[in-house]
Amino acid sequence: MNIHKIADHLNSLGEASETGMVFDCQPISGEVDVLQISIVDREELPIFLSVSDDQILCITYLWGEEEVKADKRVAMLEAMLEMNIPMPLSSFSKIGDKYVIFGALSINSSNSDIEHELAVLSNNAVEVIMDMDEFLV
Repeated sequence: MNIHKIADHLNSLGEASETGMVFDCQPISGEVDVLQISIVDREELPIFLSVSDDQILCITYLWGEEEVKADKRVAMLEAMLEMNIPMPLSSFSKIGDKYVIFGALSINSSNSDIEHELAVLSNNAVEVIMDMDEFLV
């Protein structure tokens, strides 16, 4: 499995995807090749997918540290921890000063599994942003 095969599959789905989402994939070359996946009507929350020897990692950036109300930061972190378990297929993390939501799949995942993970991750990102609005400027 590689990002180009995943991109070809997702781009070919159009409106015929199992999730009802329309994907637009753009490979980004680098030390680690990454696939930027935009979902129609959610372009502001792209998903970044990378493939390693043993997993497929999908990450969506949510907000930066500068967007968090300073006096609400601890409460926000606690709320994120409480959401982590009941939120299917997704977890929180922080990369530098950016908060992210991510999910990982087996390298042996099917195209259908990957599409499903992307849809769930995107839905969870939208839900998290709405739920965390009180903590953000």
